Amino acid sequence: MDFNAAVEQFKKVLESQQKRAAAMREQGDFVDYAALPKIVVGICGGDGIGPVITHEAERVLRFLLKDEVAAGRIEFREIDGLTIENRVACGKAIPDDVMEQLKGCHVILKGPTTTPRAGDGMPNIESANVAMRKALDLFANVRPVKIPEEGIDWTFFRENTEGGYALGSQGLETDDGVAFDFTVTTTEGTQRIAELAYDYARKNGKNRVSIITKANVIKTTDGKFLRLCQEVGKKYPEITTDDWYIDILTAKLIDKQRRKDFQVLILPNLYGDIVTDEAAEMQGGVGTAGSANIGKRYAMFEAIHGSAPRMVAEGRAKYADPCSMLRATVMLLSHIGYQKQADELERALDVCMFSEKKLTITGRDTGCTCEEFGDYVMETVRAMA
Repeated sequence: MDFNAAVEQFKKVLESQQKRAAAMREQGDFVDYAALPKIVVGICGGDGIGPVITHEAERVLRFLLKDEVAAGRIEFREIDGLTIENRVACGKAIPDDVMEQLKGCHVILKGPTTTPRAGDGMPNIESANVAMRKALDLFANVRPVKIPEEGIDWTFFRENTEGGYALGSQGLETDDGVAFDFTVTTTEGTQRIAELAYDYARKNGKNRVSIITKANVIKTTDGKFLRLCQEVGKKYPEITTDDWYIDILTAKLIDKQRRKDFQVLILPNLYGDIVTDEAAEMQGGVGTAGSANIGKRYAMFEAIHGSAPRMVAEGRAKYADPCSMLRATVMLLSHIGYQKQADELERALDVCMFSEKKLTITGRDTGCTCEEFGDYVMETVRAMA
């Protein structure tokens, strides 16, 4: 790639991001689920262990919403086609027919998907997660982590459509071996994630919001993110705003004294991905944490971990831990207005995962199966009713 070709590629990247920023400025309000005659829930299993744990979450979700389904207020739609084999065959992160089905839903419960990496011998297709977040404009990745006995109650608001991930497949390498990737921060993208985080803090009685960047080194994009979040924070005078650099934050999350101070955290895309895995591991592992991907028109709920193809290859898929998907289901129920059912499921999961633990998931035949744990959760919901 010569200099002129590199400039031309960067021009295309710049134009696409300017177009995206303009589209954000034209968006309306969030969808009002209470005003919809019917809420369509898409079930998309993904690949690897995804179909196994997603099926279990769907089974629990149908159990909790059986009256709403019978009354025609909830409709489930099964969406296949996000397997790595199908995506590679189509040469796209999300095949066109699958994307059309996704856009026909209001909310999506999605299992993990495999992303090809260098050396896999597969086409350089984008992450299905990244593609879905961009196509449906799911700008907020919300990941809660709670460890009550240690005073931990964190909610992470990870910006979902910008940063390094948004342009991760659009880098370039010159003939003399110099490689570049791009990161992007827009005014509109930063303001809306900050406003969602601060609004969440106000509505949920949180009095501290922490902004996480590396603005002392990455001055243009991270500096902009920090400055804009601080400006939004001024609209919420009852909430204390502080900011941390990403490297020291990772240390303070394991500081038993300081970590109790964190409540709501706002992070750019890459930092949010890394730190929330660390936080989930403290809670009991990435298999215990779910996440919400929220936009104004669509929302998608998923596990934060990968597709674990090794478990499938070793015949252990049926022993996969469904807790991440079940935690995501709690968030889905709350998002569409079924808070009672969300609270019931959350209480049952706290019992099954922490306080009672009649069944243990090990990922092998030394523990229970995914289905057995799902039964345990539903039995617990019934017992607590």
